[in-house]
Amino acid sequence: MSKKNFSNNKLSNSFVDSLPETIIEVSKIETKCKFNLSYFDSNQLVAQDFSDWSYNTGCSSLTNLLHKFKEYTEQSLNYWKNQRTGGGGLKVLEYYGDFPNNSDFKHPKHVPADAHWARFRLGNKVRLVGFVISKSSIKNLSDDAQKKYDHNTFYVVFLDRDHKFYKTEAP
Repeated sequence: MSKKNFSNNKLSNSFVDSLPETIIEVSKIETKCKFNLSYFDSNQLVAQDFSDWSYNTGCSSLTNLLHKFKEYTEQSLNYWKNQRTGGGGLKVLEYYGDFPNNSDFKHPKHVPADAHWARFRLGNKVRLVGFVISKSSIKNLSDDAQKKYDHNTFYVVFLDRDHKFYKTEAP
């Protein structure tokens, strides 16, 4: 078959166009952040559950949250901590470290005491609150043991529609 005939073959072109463009080894998949929901807590009075966001519109909607998950997983956590958004230039991802003193939330018993707390800004006052594993939390482990931990995973703990996790303004 000549090259000219192949380029005019719609079925062949359709098949070639449907093939994946990359393989895992060169896809940079290891650089993309991940979200883990195993520490999610909606049992606190000020916390919301996914069902609370199901019928909302705007920043505190389940649809917006899923779009944000998709957007945020295109880059690393390190990338998002350096990105700014909103009129005041707030960071998209802010690391707090310890659980904040000025919070309407309580540190859940099932979340490690040395969790490095952080939040993603979803818009306006809406936040996705959780933690990451900081290198200082595992510094006493051997190098091999440290390699087990992923520093590019955000462990989701709370949906915070009203900015009650880390209160910066007086009520």
